[in-house]
Amino acid sequence: MLAKGHHFPDVTLVALLDVDGALFSADFRSAERFAQLYTQVAGRAGRAGKQGEVVLQTHHPEHPLLQTLLYKGYDAFAEQALAERRMMQLPPWTSHVIVRAEDHNNQHAPLFLQQLRNLILASPLADDKLWVLGPVPALAPKRGGRWRWQILLQHPSRVRLQHIINGTLALINTIPDSRKVKWVLDVDPIEG
Repeated sequence: MLAKGHHFPDVTLVALLDVDGALFSADFRSAERFAQLYTQVAGRAGRAGKQGEVVLQTHHPEHPLLQTLLYKGYDAFAEQALAERRMMQLPPWTSHVIVRAEDHNNQHAPLFLQQLRNLILASPLADDKLWVLGPVPALAPKRGGRWRWQILLQHPSRVRLQHIINGTLALINTIPDSRKVKWVLDVDPIEG
């Protein structure tokens, strides 16, 4: 509620619970969202000349990104997070596409994605900089009675990745299981 911009001049104490959920999430952006939230609510505590305090609940106070945020500030945190992204070859240093497929029996979706993966890797457009992970179950593997699987494609060149995807989409109907699944393509996915 405080992070949404409401002004409460008498608020002097703010607590952020389960910080570890953001620091150890499967989503590589979650620590950055936490840092933005922390910075925002810290600015809301202690207004109108009153001393403010922010309390964090964590089992890992030694976490490097948390230590940087608390003792060196947001700019140092952002630089460190960006350096980690570069080292791990995450955006903005690479581009991502997720192909997600789902079915009712948990059989056709992984088969379809494996066939798609094989098609992509056999494509003359694919090169040695293309990385394909999966098929793996989606983070929420079952939703609405449907089983969800995905593959992640990563490449340092956004343009090259688009060419690979466009070339593959032209052939996707040749995959035997393509009509037995519902599939979507997510370019620059926000969630894994």
